[in-house]
Amino acid sequence: MIHLDESKQPHSSEAPDIVPLAMSGDPAQKSMESCSVLTRFRTTESYSDYRIAEQLGFVLHTYPYRETSLIIDAFTRSHGRLALLAKGAKRPYSALRGVLQTFQPLALSWAGKSKMRTLTKAEWVGGMRPLASDALLCGFYVNELLVRFCAQEDPHIALFDHYLLTLARLAHQEPAVQVLRSFELLLLRETGFASSLDKTVTRQSVVTGRSYVFDPEKGLCDVEMLKTQKNAFRGPVIAGQTLLDMERDDYSSAKTIAQSKALMRFLLDTYLGDTPLSTRHILIDLQNL
Repeated sequence: MIHLDESKQPHSSEAPDIVPLAMSGDPAQKSMESCSVLTRFRTTESYSDYRIAEQLGFVLHTYPYRETSLIIDAFTRSHGRLALLAKGAKRPYSALRGVLQTFQPLALSWAGKSKMRTLTKAEWVGGMRPLASDALLCGFYVNELLVRFCAQEDPHIALFDHYLLTLARLAHQEPAVQVLRSFELLLLRETGFASSLDKTVTRQSVVTGRSYVFDPEKGLCDVEMLKTQKNAFRGPVIAGQTLLDMERDDYSSAKTIAQSKALMRFLLDTYLGDTPLSTRHILIDLQNL
């Protein structure tokens, strides 16, 4: 069950609390305060493998199913992405109708063992500001990334916590270019498509005075070494300082913002293949994000 009592401290046998990624002094600390209520949540043992009770999660997308139901693409902290059948959710008086909204934390309960579980209960948790205007569009972009890169039933607790932080930062109107780059990089790392940006594939430290390329199949390579070995390379050339800034999650430099955008576009386009993100084109057209 989900608890809100601040006076009760978690025991070692309980699942870990949600840990804020922003530490004291971090520029994102202010945004993280809006999620402070979520850091007090902890989830006890579920009823069984068949019935799972009150798991913290978000709605990524909904699909109509027959006349009155919905299929929910949910992102949960403990179970990863799940497909949940919300029976009767489109009926006017359904208790689920007004609850299954994107970008709001929910306590989700479901039953079943097949790939399509049945949603048995959904409760609004609260504690987060709603997204609006450009932040809302960025939120849909982030959701689409999760749908495309995260396999079902593959938990990514660190990614879930960073998703929570990302929504809070967007709601507080922090610069979208910085918020999105931070999320994109962690997403690629958590799903196995990117590694550390302060070491090359030969385990050499990245230095500010050199230039690098990120080979999607090998990893980070020193441009001068590739030229010496007469190896061809593709993708944008990135300054060492930019890579170190990205590793520190520091996007205060205009050059870092520009080069990190080029790098993330290249990597995302490469890994997504022939099916690009629909929201990405809208963001590029409207804001050059």
